Amino acid sequence: MGEETKEKKVEGKILVVEDDDDSRYALCMILKALGYEPLDFGSPEEALEGVKGETIALAMLDIMMPNMNGYELMTKLKELPNCKDVPVIMVTAKDEYEEILEGYNTGVDYYITKPFTSKQIEYGLKLFLD
Repeated sequence: MGEETKEKKVEGKILVVEDDDDSRYALCMILKALGYEPLDFGSPEEALEGVKGETIALAMLDIMMPNMNGYELMTKLKELPNCKDVPVIMVTAKDEYEEILEGYNTGVDYYITKPFTSKQIEYGLKLFLD
């Protein structure tokens, strides 16, 4: 038989919502290298429209975005039938203890702070998907 290609490790896509193009691109490249299929958007509004009909395994959201922050987006995503039980990882420059604690209290499952490494992303994904 031929060479095996890296298979998707989970049922569904990894939702990436990040308004910074470079960060979004880096996240998607890491996800692809790890064998996951990213579904990426540059704004919360695009994401809410774009996830309709998709199977989402996990969401990676930036906190600081124009018009709607990551916490507000998480709340709206959790109202959608296909996203209500999806784990949420916030990928953010915010690293103040009080803000992180507040996020955990509102339903965030994990935080990865910027700048991030591929190992941090891999570890965060393994917590919920492996």
